[in-house]
Amino acid sequence: MLVSFTIFLIVGLSSLIRDHRLILILYCAIHTKPLNTVGLYSGVMATDAYPESNDDPIDEPIHVEGGDHLEAIVDEHDVVLVDFYADWCGPCKMLEPVLEELARETEGVIAKVDVDEHQQLAGAYGVRGVPTLVLFADGEQVEQHTGALPADRLRDLIQGHTE
Repeated sequence: MLVSFTIFLIVGLSSLIRDHRLILILYCAIHTKPLNTVGLYSGVMATDAYPESNDDPIDEPIHVEGGDHLEAIVDEHDVVLVDFYADWCGPCKMLEPVLEELARETEGVIAKVDVDEHQQLAGAYGVRGVPTLVLFADGEQVEQHTGALPADRLRDLIQGHTE
């Protein structure tokens, strides 16, 4: 039943949607997390309330709650490294302690986006695999890498935009 529904959904939407990236996102969404109701994003909860900004350094990764929250983080901080990850992803789990260390040791802010919870946000940034790391400097996206990078390389990326 799920297979026939998947094929129907992809074929039906592909005739209406010209952007092939959305079809890939739909396919991945169906096969990585079962849907309990009609609609891809029925489990996503939006909120307008985010903690007030302050000048204290952020020494741990921030878990992003949605597109507006990510935008607020990028706007509030000079350098932000965003980790698009999934709980089931082995390389993502290996990267987690590296990102926690970078949050403590660098001036950059580390933000984490769960691609299973925020599929639309991941699609907006062209995430096709996890982990995907996106670096923002002064509110603009300056780098994007798919796959786990070594700690030294990530440190250099962040420090190259904070100096």
